[in-house]
Amino acid sequence: MSAVSDRLPTFPWDKLEPYKKTAAAHPGGIVDLSVGTPVDPVPDLIQKALIDAADSPGYPTVWGTPALRDAITGWLERRLGAREVTHRHVLPIVGSKELVAWLPTQLGLGPGDKVAFPRLAYPTYEVGARLARAEYVAYDDPTVLDPTDLRLLWLNTPSNPTGKVLSKAELTRIVAWAREHGVLLLSDECYVELGWEADPVSVLHPDVNGGSYEGIVSVHSLSKRSNLAGYRAAFLAGDPAVLGPLLEIRKHGGMMTSAPTQAAVVAALSDDTHVHEQRERYAARRTLLREALLAHGFRIDHSEASLYLWATRDESCWDTVSHLAARGVLVAPGDFYGPAGARHVRVALTATDERVRAAVERLTD
Repeated sequence: MSAVSDRLPTFPWDKLEPYKKTAAAHPGGIVDLSVGTPVDPVPDLIQKALIDAADSPGYPTVWGTPALRDAITGWLERRLGAREVTHRHVLPIVGSKELVAWLPTQLGLGPGDKVAFPRLAYPTYEVGARLARAEYVAYDDPTVLDPTDLRLLWLNTPSNPTGKVLSKAELTRIVAWAREHGVLLLSDECYVELGWEADPVSVLHPDVNGGSYEGIVSVHSLSKRSNLAGYRAAFLAGDPAVLGPLLEIRKHGGMMTSAPTQAAVVAALSDDTHVHEQRERYAARRTLLREALLAHGFRIDHSEASLYLWATRDESCWDTVSHLAARGVLVAPGDFYGPAGARHVRVALTATDERVRAAVERLTD
């Protein structure tokens, strides 16, 4: 068996440690805008649901409670416009990163199979292919890929890191192409409720998929929209012919969401008010940071959705990281997300109002 280091890339965040130390040495303390981890409180109704379900001595089911599946299907119809979604169309998962990393393996992919993902992308798509020892390819437009041996096509809309949103027409074209070539399409839509200058559309919408879920699955997370990153709460929705075998595999692997977390997800998906309130917080922070970055000489590309600003000074991303670290502000270098990001940085909106104001002051001094 090959060593882990031979199978996986260097963990990118380790490279950021020297710059983190520089930023932390700032007299006003570090403003960490490098990681998209929520900082605002978990809404009270979700905490209460978790606490009320704390006395759960038995094993939870991998498929989730009927109440959880009802909450997921209801949310898909109410928020995404999906139609005729049943319990067979959904599957709870233990956080979306776990799913992304292990899906190729769970699908039985291996040497000779190909996984495709956007040229600028969340690094775990590549990690998943590597763990399965499958081949992988990055794309600008998936419909020009050679479909030979292509088994899994990842979309990410809204995008991490760029915040780019695929239009309904683009999604429709890609879904048709994937079906024509028998390629399973997975759409990572974890930021779908965080559109700012665009209204993200799901591949589950009938205008995109023609009223059929054949060959498509979407991935959803409550980490960002409900501040539940610590709960590891996410789910899949789409083709039962894909989800059924995954359910069996996950039963054998014991991949089950805890019972208190399942109860919390029911509460979270049944309430839209807290999502609106959290969106307003992020919108305010986004406006402040965007204006400060533009005033400081940055250009903002894409960024019409998600929790990030994709910013550049038309220089090496590491020069930009160093420049901002000297001002006590830590951001993520764009090449963490692929060589195409070498001249951008990703600026997260996930900092407290006080820390965002501190960053703005340092950028406008």
